[in-house]
Amino acid sequence: MADNRPKSRYIVWLLLTLPALWITARYLTDVVSYGQVIHGTGQWSVGILLATLAVTPLRRLFPQAGWTRKLMAYRRAMGVASFGYAALHTVVYVQRKWGSGLIQAEAVEPAYLTGWIALIIFLILALTSNNRSVRALGRSWKALHRTIYIATALTFAHWILATFNPVSAWVCLGCLILIEIVRLMRRPKPSA
Repeated sequence: MADNRPKSRYIVWLLLTLPALWITARYLTDVVSYGQVIHGTGQWSVGILLATLAVTPLRRLFPQAGWTRKLMAYRRAMGVASFGYAALHTVVYVQRKWGSGLIQAEAVEPAYLTGWIALIIFLILALTSNNRSVRALGRSWKALHRTIYIATALTFAHWILATFNPVSAWVCLGCLILIEIVRLMRRPKPSA
């Protein structure tokens, strides 16, 4: 069977992956610190998450624009990439704290518990972000993927509680609120 998906998906995946490769290479060669990697991977995860959540509102604002149709085609890939950055964020955290007993101790603190719960939800969503899962879950797939809003709220709670300076978190939260306002707005009905 021929693969009819656009070849541009490889370019999209490459663009979504390049920052992670850059961050990882710099971390492994001691060019950047643990804190810089944690901050960078967290910001990339949230940035891509916001872009993913903005796709539907942009489609509603610009229904005839071809670029919004293309964004819709790559929305799942963007969501999986957001999870990938969150996973990298977690791997670096675990690698740094492993063996010190801090992972278990910190896991019950609200700043970290919110992050762990968000990660579990993102993992489930990433694992079901494929056509086979869409077919297998039927109508339940959409309901499952609406839990992205719970995961997003938990992500922002984690960021605000765990960071030394939450200004960027509050700014991004403001962007999320604007995205959601546009998403919830009803399109005007065309006049007869």
